[in-house]
Amino acid sequence: MGLLRVMMPPKLQLLALLAFAVAMFFLENQIQKLEESRGKLERAIARHEVREIEQRHTQDGLRERDSAAAHTNAEEDVVIIYNRVPKTASTSFTNIAYDLCGKNHYHVLHINTTKNNPVMSLQDQVRFVKNVTEWREMKPAFYHGHVSFLDFTKFGVKKKPIYINVIRDPIERLVSYYYFLRFGDDYRPGLRRRKQGDKKTFDECVSAGGSDCAPEKLWLQIPFFCGHYSECWNVGSQWALEQAKYNLVNEYMLVGVTEELEDFVMMLEAALPRFFRGATELYKTGKKSHLRKTSEKKPPTKESIAKLQQSAIWKMENEFYEFALEQFQFVRAHAVREKDGELYLLAQNFFYEKIYPKN
Repeated sequence: MGLLRVMMPPKLQLLALLAFAVAMFFLENQIQKLEESRGKLERAIARHEVREIEQRHTQDGLRERDSAAAHTNAEEDVVIIYNRVPKTASTSFTNIAYDLCGKNHYHVLHINTTKNNPVMSLQDQVRFVKNVTEWREMKPAFYHGHVSFLDFTKFGVKKKPIYINVIRDPIERLVSYYYFLRFGDDYRPGLRRRKQGDKKTFDECVSAGGSDCAPEKLWLQIPFFCGHYSECWNVGSQWALEQAKYNLVNEYMLVGVTEELEDFVMMLEAALPRFFRGATELYKTGKKSHLRKTSEKKPPTKESIAKLQQSAIWKMENEFYEFALEQFQFVRAHAVREKDGELYLLAQNFFYEKIYPKN
C-alpha cells in the first residue's frame, strides 16, 4: 500500500479508498441480508415442524377418538339370543337379565311365539332376522324365548348375534315339565295349567305307559339346538343329534347346565360384562335367584328312571346332555379356580410382545 500511495496521485488514492469502503459496505449489507434470510428460513422450518407435530397429535387424537367411538359402537351393537329350552331354570336366569338391564343399559325382549311353537315360518324367520339386526333403537339387546336355533348366515347377515343357552338332565327336565303342566309353579301360582286336575304321578304315568311321560317327550333339547330343519324334529334322528352337537360347539358362545347355573352366570359376567356385570352377586344374594320352582314335584323312582333309560331316545338326548356338560366343564376349567369352596375367575393369561414395526 505504501508503494501505491507513493505511485498513485492523491485523488486516485481517495477514489480507491471510497471504492473499497463502498465494497465493504455492500458486502456487509449482503451478509446481513443472508443472516436475516437464514433466520427467516430457520423460523419457517421451526413453524413447519411445530405444525407437523400438532397435525400428528391431532391425527393421533382423532384416531384415538375414532377408535374409542368404534369400540363404543361395537359394544352398543351387540345382540344376545337365549333360545331357552323349557324347564331348564330358564325363567330364573332370564330374571337376572331383567334385573340388570336398567343398571347395565340394555334392552330385554321376549320372543313370544303362538302356542310356544319353537319353529318359525320362513317369512317370520326373515322378519325376526331383520328385526334383530336392524332395530338399532333396541340395541344392545337380550332376546329370549322358546325358539329353536336359527342360522342368521342363511339370510346374508354378516354380523351374527351371540347365542347362549342352558340344558338339563333329560329325565329331570321331563319330570319337571310333567308336574308343571299339572300344578304350575310358585312364579304364577294362580294360573290354570293345561293338565290341571290330573293327580296322576309321574311314576303312575310311566307304569301305565301314558303319553305325557313317553320317551318321545324327551326329544326336545336336541331339536332346539339342531334348528329349523325338518330332520331336527324327527324323533330319534341321528343326523339331528350330530347337527345339535355341531351347533353347540360352533354357534353358541356358552352353553351351561341347570345343575351348575351359578358357574354359568359367573362365566357370562366375565365374558360379557356389558350385559352381566353384577350377575353373580345378584344370583347369590337376590330374591329371584331360584325364583321359579315347579309345585308338587315328586322325584321319580329308580324303576321309572330305568324304564325310560331303556329307550333309544333317552340314550340320544342323554348323549347330547353329556356332550354339553363335558364342553361346559372344559370351558369352566380354563376360566375359574376353586379355593376354600369358592370359585374365582382366572386373571388374563396372555400378553403381546415383539410388536413390529417399531415407532
